[in-house]
Order: sequence, then C-alpha cells, then structure tokens
Amino acid sequence: MEIGIEVKVLAKAMIKQIDRVINDLRNQVVQFKRGGGNPICIAVIGINQAESTVGYEGDRPFPTTGKQGFLHPFQEAPEAERRLLASAAPDFDEFLILRFKATNAPLYPFEWVNYNETRLDYAAALSRISARYQQRF
Repeated sequence: MEIGIEVKVLAKAMIKQIDRVINDLRNQVVQFKRGGGNPICIAVIGINQAESTVGYEGDRPFPTTGKQGFLHPFQEAPEAERRLLASAAPDFDEFLILRFKATNAPLYPFEWVNYNETRLDYAAALSRISARYQQRF
C-alpha cells in the first residue's frame, strides 16, 4: 500500500462519539501499515457546524435542542475538532478538516463554512501529499 485514506463525518452528537472516532482513526493507521512499507496515511474529517440538525432512528426524527445531550453542531464542533487534532492527527501524515453546515432536514441545505478557506486547505493538502509521494515512492 502506498496511500491509505480514512474519511469520517461528524454531523450530530459529536462529543458522545469522539472517543470511538479517535480510536477508529488511530486503528486505521495501524491497518494501513500492517502490510509493511511506509504508506502515506491521510484522514479527511468533515465536521458539521450548522445552527441545528436532525438525526434519525428509523423514521423517528431527533432534532437538536441546544441543551445537554442534544447540543447543536456549532456548539460541539470546536471541542470535537480540538480533540481530533490533539489525539488523532499526530498519527497521520495529512489530517484535513472540512468544516460544513448541513441540517439533514428538507430541503437538505449544505454549505462550506468558508468555501475559499476550504478550497485552499484542500489544494494545499493535495500539494503536500503529492510532494510526500514523490519523496517516498
């Protein structure tokens, strides 16, 4: 393996899931390296920062309320990002966070938090990955 990429999207109840997500990410790096060699390990993490969102269990909707246990994404996003950067990012060669807003409710709007910054971060990550690939392989 030359390049391994793991993608995670945090949309709702991020702090409840953060330890599992961090462990999944760290374990994936172990899997990438299991076959030997020195693969380029990449994580792409989407973090929702919407004012509110809706989760579903079957057909039953669970909208965020902003109260403990049902925080809105924008309330959880900074802490989720901080924990990911502190605990999972060091294991990866490239750790790209894509900040977005999505409500998961009709008409299903989606937008990047800062499109220009997102575009530049993505382009910079591709450049670094390409340079690293040229060095290693």
